[in-house]
Amino acid sequence: MLDAMPSLLESLFAVAVVAGIAPMITALLPGPSMPQVVFLILGGILIGPEAFNWASPDQIEALSQLGLGFLFLMAGYELEMRLFSQLPGKLAIRSWFVTAGLALAFVLIVQQLRVIDGSVEVTIALTTTALGTLLPILRENGTLNTALGPFVFAAGAVGEFLPIVAMALLLSATGAIGGIIALVAMGIAVFMVLQVLMRARRRGVAIRLSLQEHATGQITLRWTVILLVFLLMLAEDFGLDIVLGGFLAGVVLRRWAPGDTDSLERKLEAVSWGLFIPIFFINSGMTLDIASILAAPWEPVGFAVLMLVIRGLPALYMYRDVLTINQRWQMVFYTATALPLLVALSQVGQEAGIMTDADAATLVGAGVVSVMLFPQIAAAIGSRSNAQAQPADADDVAPA
Repeated sequence: MLDAMPSLLESLFAVAVVAGIAPMITALLPGPSMPQVVFLILGGILIGPEAFNWASPDQIEALSQLGLGFLFLMAGYELEMRLFSQLPGKLAIRSWFVTAGLALAFVLIVQQLRVIDGSVEVTIALTTTALGTLLPILRENGTLNTALGPFVFAAGAVGEFLPIVAMALLLSATGAIGGIIALVAMGIAVFMVLQVLMRARRRGVAIRLSLQEHATGQITLRWTVILLVFLLMLAEDFGLDIVLGGFLAGVVLRRWAPGDTDSLERKLEAVSWGLFIPIFFINSGMTLDIASILAAPWEPVGFAVLMLVIRGLPALYMYRDVLTINQRWQMVFYTATALPLLVALSQVGQEAGIMTDADAATLVGAGVVSVMLFPQIAAAIGSRSNAQAQPADADDVAPA
């Protein structure tokens, strides 16, 4: 490993090259397409300080945090709240609480054994689903347009939103009571922001400004970024994790988005996946403790299997009345796919001094394993299924 720290421009160039090459590798590889997120992380490992040292994670940290915010903004924007009152949402919530109970029981049982530090972080980690990471994969393989789509989407939304709330309540810098107060304050602040924006739209401000929505104005996109950064800053000031701010920004944006929403969605995808989100995943690879993983590679693999058992397997029972056996096995692997929240949880644990670098690497490494393997297995199961069973009550299911 070289000792000289790369300059800012050298770091940005190396990151840009990885971001540009990753989707090309995905497209050129034979067989089922591997999520480009995997190659972004692997590329980050290669250019990071533990390999060729072509880029410094410290110099792109701010951009990485913004990328994390955009990732959860997109997840929040995709969320349709009324889905939770319908069959897919109800089953997703029940399944999540079953998973949470299993995760808590597991952590309590092995608490006396030194497997990994940070019992709260581990409990939450075992309940997460990476909706933001899964959405591009689900779109590419057509799953969202099948009978299975609403169920996977709802499970992913619940598996992202409820762990974020759990993080806010249990891992707040001010403690559990402070976390509740901060969460309520954050909710009030978001409600006030939404009311201001909705009132502006009712008064026709959005229509008058629509002339500046395209070309050099890009006013809606610019105010989306302002909204995102404001809520990230607010979450940080309240002692909450910034993923909550990003997710809430997406929820607010979906309710408020003025003008040409189809155009805004395309712009958001271009800005987030074209620039900021790849930086987050590349930075995750750059900061990964590879030495710890190589010293005990069975630990991240074992934790990934544990995620599959605790987060995934309950789907076999919970969806028994509405999905076929093949679809339920797809749910097992899709819902057990997690990564961004594992990165956030490992960072929280490290900053609090609860988790070591090796423990954090185990969490993130397990997330990488899940992203590399689980969606591919789910897609393979789906491709072997000749027919998709319809839900029990088709009128009770809304398209994702």
